Amino acid sequence: MSSRDRAQLVVIGNGMAGMRAVEELIARAPDRFEITVIGAEPHPNYNRILLSAVLAGDKTLDEIVINPHGWYANRNINLISANRVGAIDRAAHTLVLADGTALAYDKLLLATGSKPLAPPIPGLSFPNVRAFRDIADAEAMIAAAQGGGRAVVIGGGLLGLEAAWGLKRRGMSVALVHLMPTLMERQLDVAAGELLRRDLEGRGIAFFTNSQTEEIAGHDRAEAVVLADGRRIPADFVVLAVGIRPNIDLARAADLDVNRGILVGDDMATSDPDIYAVGECIEHNGQVFGLVAPIWDQAKVAGARLAGDGEAVYVPPPVFTSLKIT
Repeated sequence: MSSRDRAQLVVIGNGMAGMRAVEELIARAPDRFEITVIGAEPHPNYNRILLSAVLAGDKTLDEIVINPHGWYANRNINLISANRVGAIDRAAHTLVLADGTALAYDKLLLATGSKPLAPPIPGLSFPNVRAFRDIADAEAMIAAAQGGGRAVVIGGGLLGLEAAWGLKRRGMSVALVHLMPTLMERQLDVAAGELLRRDLEGRGIAFFTNSQTEEIAGHDRAEAVVLADGRRIPADFVVLAVGIRPNIDLARAADLDVNRGILVGDDMATSDPDIYAVGECIEHNGQVFGLVAPIWDQAKVAGARLAGDGEAVYVPPPVFTSLKIT
């Protein structure tokens, strides 16, 4: 079958979830679709989980690439990088990219991921304030650390702790602000959280727990993190790590059913039977997702369904987290 005779599959999102679904599809039915993948970043698919290892200096960016550019070319996948989808026309089965390019689809896979949450405080737009979600963030943090200085991380969950440790490893003086009294309170009880805190304090990280951030103060750049009790923590760089939320903007604009995430059934189909969704952007049976194990299983089901397996269903697996600090 020539590529012109194949149905058109467009994947919105070039991250781990979407590409795992494509891998499953190709393994099962390599000639079923002509595939186009649209990614907002100028990079091939990489392991976002290992950004913490890159920040800490344990891995290079090249070492965390999952599917290099040659992988797409060898499978006749059309990769459109550094571009975004502006709108989906479900009735016409078309979408329009930010650069004006129009694409037709027979099936669509949404893997739009999540957005970092930001506290409702002044100062978020300073150039030396970043989330920690992608390669550009990691590169900005590494560049900031080259000059030494003082970093403040806002958020004492898994990602915030890994960011703090990576910046410390890079030579910065690091303080971490956390709203709750216990670090990683969703995973750890009070005793375990205290043991973790003591260990990291012994490695030189200062903690301000049970503390609310009031503002990020400065002029042209962030200069301090101000707490609700008036304390000021000097800062040359600020990292926001207070959580994520599913990126549902495109799905909502397309009038798909959404709640906290894009609503999907056990088959990973959305309210439109020609549109599937996987990963951090979805909501399944009232749950949203931020860990790899369930997302991998979702991608496997979506890939199987797209390959024509009408029996594949998603069953949430047991999950655990791992703090990557050595």
